[in-house]
Amino acid sequence: MNPHIWTTPPRSVEFWFDFGSHYSYVSSMRIGQLAQRAGLNVIWRPFLLGPIFKSFGWNSSPFVLQKEKGEYTWIDIARECRKYGLPWKQPTSFPRSGVLPMRVAVYGERSGQKWVEAFCQEVMLTNFARDRDIDDEALVTELLVQLGLDAKAVLAEALSADNKLALREQTEEAIRRRIFGAPTFFVGREMFWGNDRLEDAIACASRTGGAL
Repeated sequence: MNPHIWTTPPRSVEFWFDFGSHYSYVSSMRIGQLAQRAGLNVIWRPFLLGPIFKSFGWNSSPFVLQKEKGEYTWIDIARECRKYGLPWKQPTSFPRSGVLPMRVAVYGERSGQKWVEAFCQEVMLTNFARDRDIDDEALVTELLVQLGLDAKAVLAEALSADNKLALREQTEEAIRRRIFGAPTFFVGREMFWGNDRLEDAIACASRTGGAL
């Protein structure tokens, strides 16, 4: 790995996530407040877990392929949501596709929109607290309108050829950076995997300023 290619901006934490990831849900609802307290910025990095899993020879999430792990994780996620006071409803479809909202999130992050965090949290809540189909255009439109945005304009940007390519490229970057699951956090070149490592990533960024 070339140490000069992948760097995180100073005083920042990169948050790599997929809207279908239940542990990413927990992190997405916590990272903003933790980062703000530490004086850090969050860089929201949506990527598609599907190609990652396919590169391992898997056709679905390991939580689906490994029955015992899957059964455990539903217990664990419910426990984590109680711990952090988050609403939770086990989705009837898992993992859910979230390509459309991912494209919206990529557009928002690339163009420096301030609504990215709020949008991502609403999508996560829709999936894991309301058990609704997050890949539905009408629903995504509804969420954007609720945030006071011009949904038609945002969706036009999100569905542009350049932005679709951006999501593919971000997923390819995740593969190059050897990301194997979500959530994953980067501080400089230092990688932290899993919701239970979020505080460690925040502490690392606070200590080093992201200069790793």
